[in-house]
Amino acid sequence: MQRKTKIGIFSTVFAVLLIGGGIGFYLMYQNLQSKNQAISEMSQQFELEKEQLTDEYSQLALQYEGYGLRIGNDSLANLLDAQRYKVQRLLEELRTVKASNVKRINELKNELGTLRTIMRQYVIQIDSLNALNTQLRTENKVVTQRYTEEQLKTSVLVEEKKALTTKITLASILEARNITVESLTEKGRKATKISKTAQLKFNFIVNKNISATTGEKYIYLRILQPDESVLVKKNDNVFLFENKYINYSARRPIEYEGEEVPVTIYWDVEEFLQPGSYRADVFADGYIIGSAKFNLVD
Repeated sequence: MQRKTKIGIFSTVFAVLLIGGGIGFYLMYQNLQSKNQAISEMSQQFELEKEQLTDEYSQLALQYEGYGLRIGNDSLANLLDAQRYKVQRLLEELRTVKASNVKRINELKNELGTLRTIMRQYVIQIDSLNALNTQLRTENKVVTQRYTEEQLKTSVLVEEKKALTTKITLASILEARNITVESLTEKGRKATKISKTAQLKFNFIVNKNISATTGEKYIYLRILQPDESVLVKKNDNVFLFENKYINYSARRPIEYEGEEVPVTIYWDVEEFLQPGSYRADVFADGYIIGSAKFNLVD
């Protein structure tokens, strides 16, 4: 009877222990399942945060690249490039780092905040520079326009001055009028034939001109033969006309005081003169002041 009682008690205890063990095992299994689910949820959360952080780094990299195209300041452009390269490097690291590396993920998240702050500072500088450049371009446009207007005014004044100078110059040029030519024999009488001509006498009057410079002046005479060659005594008898030296036939000085001056110039005939139409040109002060044609007949 006692043995049966002990066996019953033992069975009851065993049953209780077995039930308790089963309950414990069940509770441990449920706890493990909960932990695995929590770990899975945390991994998904880490992956989500990493993906979101990667997107934010990508957007920041695009912002740095976009602002880089708007900068004309080399120093600021270099600083911005350095930050852009840093963002690219951190982005590459973020793509390779494990989502479970919470410490590095948090460090990269904090670094992103710093990079954004730096970006805002650059944006302020870029906007200020762009505003300044816009102002400078506007001011430069105004200055350029004013400069162009002043150049135009100066050009007009220069042209007016040139025109006035030309008028003054033209007004100051002497004029020879009443040019006549006489053919003279050796005795000073009028020669009727070219073969009898020993001397040519040129008479003319230099007009009155209060605008002309006064003082001693040389009057030059050029005698052109029918073949357009110039009668000269010496080849080095030249004077300056229109920036080049040309031959003259004869010359004489006069004292000019702004009033009329009668002038006579002689040419001694020492060469053979061919009959035909001749021309006498008179020069003074580098200008031609008179011209006349005459004929010599045989």
